[in-house]
Amino acid sequence: MNLTDHERIDRAWRQVRGVHDPELPFLTVEEMGMIRGVRIHEKHLLVSLTPTYSGCPATDVISEDVLAAVQAVEPDAQVEVVLSPAWTTDWILDSAKEKMRTHGIAPPEKGQADRAFLTGKGKVVPCPRCGTDNTHMVSAFGSTACKAHFSCKECLEPFEHFKCI
Repeated sequence: MNLTDHERIDRAWRQVRGVHDPELPFLTVEEMGMIRGVRIHEKHLLVSLTPTYSGCPATDVISEDVLAAVQAVEPDAQVEVVLSPAWTTDWILDSAKEKMRTHGIAPPEKGQADRAFLTGKGKVVPCPRCGTDNTHMVSAFGSTACKAHFSCKECLEPFEHFKCI
C-alpha cells in the first residue's frame, strides 16, 4: 500500500499525539507545544521536537518515546531535537493549561513575565485549587527547574507554578 506524503504525515501526527510528557503524564508532548512539526525529509518522516529547556533531563526520554511512536507506523522515521527558536510557554495549548489547574499546578499565563521568580516580590499566582490571589512563593524552584513552589494563604494548600518563559 503506497501512501501519499500527506497520509504519512497524518499517520505520524496521530502517533505523536499519544506521547505523554514524562514529568506531567496527564499532558501530551503536543499539548506542551514541544512538537514543532512532522515533515518528509529525504523520503523519511522527520519529527521536529523542541524541549521545554535546552538542558531538560527528560529530552532523551521524550525523543525516544516520540521515535518509538512514529516508528510503529514507519520504521525509518527519525526525530530531530531543535533548540532554535527556543521553546516558550506561549506554545502550551489552552487545554493543557486547564489540565494543569485540574491537577493542582498553576499554569503560566500568556505574556506574564517571570522577572520576579527569584524573589517572589510582585509575583501573583492564583491558587489552582481555590482561585485566590492570596498566595506566596515558598521557593523559586519546585520539583523541576521549570516550576516554582507556592503556598495558598486561603486554603493552605501547597502548589507548583509552571514558570512563564
